[in-house]
Amino acid sequence: MNRQCLALDLKDDPAMIAEYERLHQNIWPQISAHLRGHGVLDMQIWRLGTRLFMVMDTAPGFSAEAFTRAGASDPKVLEWEALMWRFQQPTPWTLPTEKWASMRRIFSLPP
Repeated sequence: MNRQCLALDLKDDPAMIAEYERLHQNIWPQISAHLRGHGVLDMQIWRLGTRLFMVMDTAPGFSAEAFTRAGASDPKVLEWEALMWRFQQPTPWTLPTEKWASMRRIFSLPP
């Protein structure tokens, strides 16, 4: 299993943040199927203010590039992503080609 940690910001609007959280309480079944079908074993999104932190555990051999390509050809994934982008915005450190920016681990508790 591999773990990826990613960050994204929400627009600073309390009503929009509440709606974003509401939508994530019951994501579309096609989105869950897409995630699981492409090697995502578990996914959690945490929020502090407008900052989102995603923890994504993936199967061995998971390819972010293949996952992105598959999503780009799935109409329901594209619809979900367009809906979510209404609420989201890149962090100040996000590259122009990214949406969720990969975070770099700087600490791990020694055994």
